[in-house]
Amino acid sequence: MTTTAPEKSTSWRGVASEDQDELPTGVSVRLRARSRRLLGDLLRPYRKKIALLVLIIVISNAAGLSIPFLVSVGIDEGIPPITAGTGASILVTVVGVILAAAVVQAVARQAFLRLMGAIGQNILLELRRRVFDHFQRLSLSFHENYTSGRVISRLTSDIEAIAELVQSGFDALVKALLTLFGTAVLLLVLDVHLGLVALVPLPLLLLFTKWFQRQSAIVYRRTRETVALVIVHFVESMIGIRAVQAFRRESRNQEIFAQLNDDYRGANARSMYLGATFMTGVKLIGNMTIGGVLLYGGWLALQGEVQIGVLAAFLLYLRQFYEPMQEISQFYNTLQSAGAALEKLSGVLEEEPSVPEPREPVALPKGRARGKVRFDGVEFAYVKEMPILPRLDLTIPAGQSVALVGATGAGKTTLAKLISRFYDPTEGRVLLDGVDLRTLDELTLRTSVVMVTQENFLFSGTVADNIRFGKPEATDRQVREAAKAIGAHEFISGLPDGYETEVGKRGGRMSAGQRQLVAFARAFLADPAVLILDEATSSLDVPSERLVQRALRTILAERTALIIAHRLSTVEIADRVLVMERGKVVEDGPPAQLIAASGRFAGLHRAWLESLSS
Repeated sequence: MTTTAPEKSTSWRGVASEDQDELPTGVSVRLRARSRRLLGDLLRPYRKKIALLVLIIVISNAAGLSIPFLVSVGIDEGIPPITAGTGASILVTVVGVILAAAVVQAVARQAFLRLMGAIGQNILLELRRRVFDHFQRLSLSFHENYTSGRVISRLTSDIEAIAELVQSGFDALVKALLTLFGTAVLLLVLDVHLGLVALVPLPLLLLFTKWFQRQSAIVYRRTRETVALVIVHFVESMIGIRAVQAFRRESRNQEIFAQLNDDYRGANARSMYLGATFMTGVKLIGNMTIGGVLLYGGWLALQGEVQIGVLAAFLLYLRQFYEPMQEISQFYNTLQSAGAALEKLSGVLEEEPSVPEPREPVALPKGRARGKVRFDGVEFAYVKEMPILPRLDLTIPAGQSVALVGATGAGKTTLAKLISRFYDPTEGRVLLDGVDLRTLDELTLRTSVVMVTQENFLFSGTVADNIRFGKPEATDRQVREAAKAIGAHEFISGLPDGYETEVGKRGGRMSAGQRQLVAFARAFLADPAVLILDEATSSLDVPSERLVQRALRTILAERTALIIAHRLSTVEIADRVLVMERGKVVEDGPPAQLIAASGRFAGLHRAWLESLSS
């Protein structure tokens, strides 16, 4: 029930791999390219609005960058007339322009934040929609290998990391870049000599930044990996809480969680250490540069080569020049976290279903399925070189009820999954009314073939909601008629709110037998041409089973049915029995005929009768 280590894919492309910092350089490049494609695709509809955002932030930064220059003008041009007694008009004008620049900066900033917030939320809305939709469309084989904890991690922590990037990261990056470029230009314009002195530490700063980028890329990917493992372990422990408590697994699970949690703490601590090192390093270089410029500028001012106002503006610009470096470091933290999340999300979104939709769907001969099923030279293996079905030729006429009997691993459920097209055959074809299932569109297939399993899932909501799950447009009357047909109406009517009773988490407020009856009603209401019952009566007690068996004769009438059951009481209602062994049909015929033939099925039937009498 727990996960103690990252899952590893057998393919570099596999999205189950979380150890992406261990991938070869070429693969890492492809992962980054893939994530950039996803981000570009999300941003593409907002190109014009993003251009407007850039314009707004340029205006805002221009207004902000003008203030130190205006201060120098006020000092050098506005104060001397006051000391000479000729008036303060220049200083008053400069102060007025500074106030106007501050207002422009504030208004532009507000406009930017509002527009950026709207764009960011729309991007996140689209990303969540894509991920959820794609997870639903991915084949059963994917979900059997991809843990539920990782699914939740993709839609929670990974989306949150991207949310931080689109909501605040873009703002910080554009503002910082414009400030750096604009400030560097203004430093050289104000005074070339002082500007060159101020830019002397720049190579050191760039090397320091490069080191930080390289280290943080590893650290932030590790952070995404460890948080995913924490979520996986937590989710799977809670999903399997009954098994955890039944086997007294709490202490061991706590030990595993403590280790995973500590790994996550360590990864976060490492990222904070890197951020703190970079930010304090930039601050130190900046302050030393300001001190050096002040010393050199003061000497130039004493020589009369630099005006006091220019020196003051220069120092203000230097402060603005180094502050964005810290913002860039924070943005890079966000970018690394979001980048790792984007790699995982883009991997999921580029994962192709193993049972894809046909490009050119073929219609059924009469528009609606009659229910004839044929296996034409079908071979299948979950794992290569370990065939479950070595070769199968089988025809099930429309309207026939067929029971599959055999030991565990004989291939019974595999047949059901192939008819439902949860998997495609390795070789051969599965046909419905003469049409290959691979050429049918998803809607036609799912309305024609329905499977009821041993552990049918009930969703949060009312009993009525769960019955109409496969046919949302069904009326209340149709829901009740379906329940009556399979014998569920009586117990549903006895619930506190009848059909409007909330079933609770996974139907936890109902017994196993009651949940199965609701699942039968759901299948009956969906009215498929082919109905598959995979151990569907195993959870029922004897009275409930007898009730369902009576209803099954009505449900299965004029409908093709595939019944997988170990209880031979369920098998007896079938028109035909197939005894399977190692993926092959070893006996085939009506139940009564096979019982009289003294073969495998006859032996099973005798053993069943003896168990009833004992």
